[in-house]
Amino acid sequence: MKLLFQTLCLCLALALGRGAPTHDLMMADHRHGDHGSAGHHDAVLDRCEGIEFDAIAPDKSGVMLFFKGDHVWKGFHGQPELINSSFKEVDEHQQLGHVDAAFRMHYPDNTDHHDHTFLFLDDKVFSYYQQSLEKGFPKDISEVFPGVPSHLDAAVECPKGECVTDSVLFFKGNTVYLYDTRTKTVKSKEWSHLPNCTSALRWLEHYYCFSGHEFTKFHPVTGTVVGSYPKDARRYFMRCPNLGHGHGTNDTSQDLCKNVTVDAITSDDMGKAYVFKGPIYMRLDTHRDGWHPFPISNTWKEVTGAVDAVFTYVGKVYIIKGDQVYIYKSGPGYTLIEGYPKSLKEELAIEGPVDAAFVCGQHEIAHIIKDEKMYDVDLTVTPRVVDKEAHLPFKKVDAGMCGPDGVKIFVQDDFYRYETPQVLAFSKIRPEPHKISKEILGCNH
Repeated sequence: MKLLFQTLCLCLALALGRGAPTHDLMMADHRHGDHGSAGHHDAVLDRCEGIEFDAIAPDKSGVMLFFKGDHVWKGFHGQPELINSSFKEVDEHQQLGHVDAAFRMHYPDNTDHHDHTFLFLDDKVFSYYQQSLEKGFPKDISEVFPGVPSHLDAAVECPKGECVTDSVLFFKGNTVYLYDTRTKTVKSKEWSHLPNCTSALRWLEHYYCFSGHEFTKFHPVTGTVVGSYPKDARRYFMRCPNLGHGHGTNDTSQDLCKNVTVDAITSDDMGKAYVFKGPIYMRLDTHRDGWHPFPISNTWKEVTGAVDAVFTYVGKVYIIKGDQVYIYKSGPGYTLIEGYPKSLKEELAIEGPVDAAFVCGQHEIAHIIKDEKMYDVDLTVTPRVVDKEAHLPFKKVDAGMCGPDGVKIFVQDDFYRYETPQVLAFSKIRPEPHKISKEILGCNH
């Protein structure tokens, strides 16, 4: 948890940006034999122009790499750089074309290839570990991934729980090759309903097929597409002038830094933080570059609009909205527990609405804040009752969160840190305020 909030600042500071080439700038014969800048395109490339990426994959730190011709973008913001600055061996193989596909194998059980990034060019595959090309590579694709064809269109990793086993999806035309990393066996499927995926991406447990500057979200096992697709990638995976960002929202890093209040904040058992603001949430991973907004209903389908409070407890997420509470079981996705939502009074012995709620680690007490009071509810007792209540030095609280570095209480654009909930309960005055914008969101002020 301590690392979590250090990462929050980094993640939100690295909010989505721009920088990608136009299609016309990137020609098929982009190799010129010179590995310096003179042998490559010198034009300033702008992905807001609308391009077709060759491949997308996270690096060893989870930073997304977007490949196009002899350039690569690192993360969702900033300018592109030449591919030879990071993958010089790829650039040295002049007889090969551009990167056809790429993925990072993040499967701890696979001792041979865990945390390796694979780049596919024509019939060859390059394996990088800790930014260095693995000895003996490049190799034939058939040697490393038997049964997988050459001249691929796209590839994306699919861990167990989202797929049946730890797998990789390889795309070529309308055919998808499902490669089991443990048994090294391949099954093929025809997904003619998808566009030709020129690159593919796994992002926050969702799967995206990119074609041109558009994308389609699909289920990794069935290929099912739910919703209205394709959509313009420039509205979702980068920030572009006059184009909305984030599933119909217009939140950018600058807007976020101007309006820094939050409705709720929590983290799950896997260390992922969730910031709720209006009808969207932003998930912040400790191993991901930047933040990305989604409608709350995308992940918690039964919840629409803004929420009042959120907390996690023993693998479950409690979402409080008005006088009701929704409890979801955590996993590869979030499943609403049967019988919910229930009234807040029935579940937590509090009349709604409330302002904030949090649980500290594996402790069994839910601390619920309403108006100027904090109520302690024992989550191990049925029926639930309020054990204690305390008067707080705040007339109105927006959100609350607890971690190894203590309790954080969010009030408008400030937050206040307390060592424990008990210290908060007995405090008569406010401690020194900290700016949400600077210390949590990573803004410049």
